[in-house]
Amino acid sequence: MEAKSTTAPSTVLGRQLGDELRRLRESAGLTTTDAAEALDCTKGKISRIENGRVTLRLPDLTAMLQAYGVTGEDIRSRLGALAKKANRRRREGWWNQYGPVLADTYRDYIALEAIAGSIRTFQAQLVPGLLQTPEYIRAVTVASKQWQTGDEIEKFVQVRLARQERLDGESPLQLWAVVSEAVLLQQVGGPQVMQTQLEHLLAASERPNVTVQVLPFSRGAHASMFGPYVVLGFREEGALDVVLADNPTGSFWFEREAEVARYRDLFDAARTSALSPVESRTVIQRRAKEHRT
Repeated sequence: MEAKSTTAPSTVLGRQLGDELRRLRESAGLTTTDAAEALDCTKGKISRIENGRVTLRLPDLTAMLQAYGVTGEDIRSRLGALAKKANRRRREGWWNQYGPVLADTYRDYIALEAIAGSIRTFQAQLVPGLLQTPEYIRAVTVASKQWQTGDEIEKFVQVRLARQERLDGESPLQLWAVVSEAVLLQQVGGPQVMQTQLEHLLAASERPNVTVQVLPFSRGAHASMFGPYVVLGFREEGALDVVLADNPTGSFWFEREAEVARYRDLFDAARTSALSPVESRTVIQRRAKEHRT
């Protein structure tokens, strides 16, 4: 999921700040046009602020609160601190040091993954990035032809391995992955790489915060077969899920509740059709042995 998309995702903190500003604007009886006039900007910018899609400068925040008649020092201080925290998270993430190696969509995805509490994903061709071995990552990166030099390729491998640290620690990410049986058969990097990868996948599937299910060929056509997707969930109260989905023209973010609900339904259908985690481990183990021969 390294392709660029036409829209950037909002962050959890950005959406929280935007939601509060929207409520304050509506409580003041103002429209987005009124707010735009107060900031001397477009209605589109107000919408992007309220959706958490852009960095909110403190002078703009001050102007909005003044226009909305917000005079309480407590709320002004709290929203100011929230804006600083949201802006800092956008700016200071470890992934920013990799600069041009990462496409915009991938950088945005890592930023959200870093604060997510759970991930549900369906993959039709590849092992999920959080469960890939270095050799597998390298083979996928070389095959993509998006990076030309050995240094760029190795930096991308480092990024993917750094992402995997989210599966460890005191509050690890909860990962639930459904993979097509094709993922186990695709000769990524050759038999030895695939054997090692599937053994790694098998070991990862036994971790308490990782669930892996295999959707076998025998299940036939299914609703998720048209492309991979990831549903990110967040621990913050009231935070909405976010979806990143691939299609033939690129990767796209979905945040509207109806759209996200559609992908939640797709994932529920996929996991229901897939083999149980125990049955899946048996299949993964068998396929690993086949790559050995």
